Amino acid sequence: MKKLSAVQLKQQALIFDVADRLEAMGQADIPGMIQCWFDVKYHEFPGSLLLRFQFENEDTLAAAKPDLLKWQKRLSAAMLKKGVVLKDMRRHLTFTTEGPDT
Repeated sequence: MKKLSAVQLKQQALIFDVADRLEAMGQADIPGMIQCWFDVKYHEFPGSLLLRFQFENEDTLAAAKPDLLKWQKRLSAAMLKKGVVLKDMRRHLTFTTEGPDT
Protein backbone atom coordinates (compact mmCIF):
# COMPACT_ATOMS: atom_id res chain seq x y z
CA MET A 1 0.00 0.00 0.00
CA LYS A 2 1.26 3.42 -0.96
CA LYS A 3 2.12 5.82 1.85
CA LEU A 4 -0.26 8.78 2.18
CA SER A 5 1.01 12.31 1.62
CA ALA A 6 0.59 15.06 4.21
CA VAL A 7 -2.47 16.40 2.38
CA GLN A 8 -4.00 12.93 2.18
CA LEU A 9 -3.39 12.40 5.90
CA LYS A 10 -5.29 15.64 6.61
CA GLN A 11 -8.12 14.46 4.37
CA GLN A 12 -8.17 11.13 6.18
CA ALA A 13 -8.33 12.80 9.60
CA LEU A 14 -11.19 15.02 8.40
CA ILE A 15 -13.13 12.02 7.07
CA PHE A 16 -12.58 10.02 10.26
CA ASP A 17 -13.80 12.95 12.36
CA VAL A 18 -16.99 13.40 10.34
CA ALA A 19 -17.63 9.64 10.07
CA ASP A 20 -17.16 9.13 13.82
CA ARG A 21 -19.60 11.93 14.66
CA LEU A 22 -22.21 10.70 12.16
CA GLU A 23 -21.76 7.14 13.40
CA ALA A 24 -22.43 8.19 17.00
CA MET A 25 -25.50 10.18 15.95
CA GLY A 26 -26.76 7.33 13.77
CA GLN A 27 -26.36 4.69 16.44
CA ALA A 28 -28.32 6.88 18.84
CA ASP A 29 -31.08 7.79 16.34
CA ILE A 30 -31.48 4.79 14.03
CA PRO A 31 -32.50 1.40 15.47
CA GLY A 32 -30.40 -1.44 14.07
CA MET A 33 -27.46 0.62 12.84
CA ILE A 34 -24.20 -1.21 13.52
CA GLN A 35 -21.46 1.07 12.21
CA CYS A 36 -20.39 3.67 9.70
CA TRP A 37 -17.52 2.93 7.32
CA PHE A 38 -16.16 4.57 4.20
CA ASP A 39 -14.21 4.16 0.99
CA VAL A 40 -12.24 6.96 -0.61
CA LYS A 41 -9.66 7.40 -3.35
CA TYR A 42 -7.62 10.29 -1.99
CA HIS A 43 -6.44 11.41 -5.43
CA GLU A 44 -10.13 11.89 -6.37
CA PHE A 45 -11.29 13.38 -3.04
CA PRO A 46 -14.00 14.57 -2.34
CA GLY A 47 -15.74 13.10 -5.39
CA SER A 48 -14.79 9.53 -4.50
CA LEU A 49 -15.92 9.63 -0.86
CA LEU A 50 -18.62 7.06 -0.01
CA LEU A 51 -19.84 6.59 3.56
CA ARG A 52 -21.95 3.55 4.36
CA PHE A 53 -24.23 3.06 7.33
CA GLN A 54 -24.29 -0.68 8.04
CA PHE A 55 -27.46 -2.25 9.43
CA GLU A 56 -28.13 -5.55 11.22
CA ASN A 57 -30.53 -6.94 8.62
CA GLU A 58 -32.84 -6.08 5.72
CA ASP A 59 -35.73 -5.19 8.06
CA THR A 60 -33.78 -2.53 9.95
CA LEU A 61 -32.39 -1.27 6.63
CA ALA A 62 -35.88 -0.96 5.13
CA ALA A 63 -37.13 0.88 8.23
CA ALA A 64 -34.25 3.39 7.98
CA LYS A 65 -34.48 4.03 4.20
CA PRO A 66 -36.99 6.91 4.48
CA ASP A 67 -34.39 8.87 6.49
CA LEU A 68 -31.56 8.42 3.96
CA LEU A 69 -31.90 11.93 2.50
CA LYS A 70 -31.77 13.48 5.99
CA TRP A 71 -28.47 11.69 6.68
CA GLN A 72 -27.06 12.64 3.28
CA LYS A 73 -27.80 16.27 4.13
CA ARG A 74 -26.11 15.87 7.53
CA LEU A 75 -23.00 14.47 5.85
CA SER A 76 -22.95 17.32 3.34
CA ALA A 77 -23.36 19.91 6.11
CA ALA A 78 -20.65 18.31 8.27
CA MET A 79 -18.21 18.25 5.36
CA LEU A 80 -19.06 21.85 4.46
CA LYS A 81 -18.23 22.93 8.02
CA LYS A 82 -14.80 21.38 7.43
CA GLY A 83 -14.43 23.32 4.16
CA VAL A 84 -15.22 20.42 1.80
CA VAL A 85 -18.03 20.83 -0.73
CA LEU A 86 -19.82 17.67 -1.87
CA LYS A 87 -21.34 18.58 -5.23
CA ASP A 88 -23.94 15.78 -5.24
CA MET A 89 -24.67 14.81 -1.64
CA ARG A 90 -26.75 11.81 -2.71
CA ARG A 91 -23.67 10.04 -4.09
CA HIS A 92 -21.69 10.13 -0.86
CA LEU A 93 -23.78 8.23 1.70
CA THR A 94 -25.73 5.00 1.44
CA PHE A 95 -27.39 2.47 3.73
CA THR A 96 -26.37 -1.19 3.49
CA THR A 97 -26.31 -4.52 5.29
CA GLU A 98 -22.80 -5.27 3.96
CA GLY A 99 -19.76 -4.78 6.15
CA PRO A 100 -16.36 -3.44 5.13
CA ASP A 101 -15.03 -7.00 4.74
CA THR A 102 -17.76 -8.25 2.37
